[in-house]
Amino acid sequence: MLILARFFLISFQIQLIMKKFICIAVTCCLLSTVVKAQSMGTSYKTALGVKVWDGGGITLKHFTAPTTAFEFIGYFYKQGGRITGLYEIHGPITGAPGLKWYIGPGAHVGFYDRKYGDGVYAGVDGVLGLDLKVNRAPINFSIDWQPSFEFGTNRGFVGSWGGFAIRYAF
Repeated sequence: MLILARFFLISFQIQLIMKKFICIAVTCCLLSTVVKAQSMGTSYKTALGVKVWDGGGITLKHFTAPTTAFEFIGYFYKQGGRITGLYEIHGPITGAPGLKWYIGPGAHVGFYDRKYGDGVYAGVDGVLGLDLKVNRAPINFSIDWQPSFEFGTNRGFVGSWGGFAIRYAF
């Protein structure tokens, strides 16, 4: 009986996560039909999309110069939520148009349920990743690793953050 109840609870949690992903995807699709694409080359100024790993999130990346950008991420997952801001320094990868490496510092605020700390915690982040702007399409992909250190009781280093992002570039 306990196994059956646990199965239904896990399946309910998966359904909630999938509903969030569908809402985010629909929002991005609607936004892409309303906003005229301005970035059809191998670079872009601003991009909005989704980022997935252990949960899902909304990501907004904005370049302030050709090699520097700010990225803001709102993560939602089964343990709670997390709002992250990153400052990224980008560099080109020779022979691969539209592909760049990036590295940088950041900070976050995490909101956790009772099982994972029951509270609000702040932390510092780092990021290391690859960013690809598809030529002649308003699509951007990135994959990164985002280690962090969270301050508070039973907190500390977390090396499992990061993710894969798909964004609409405009």
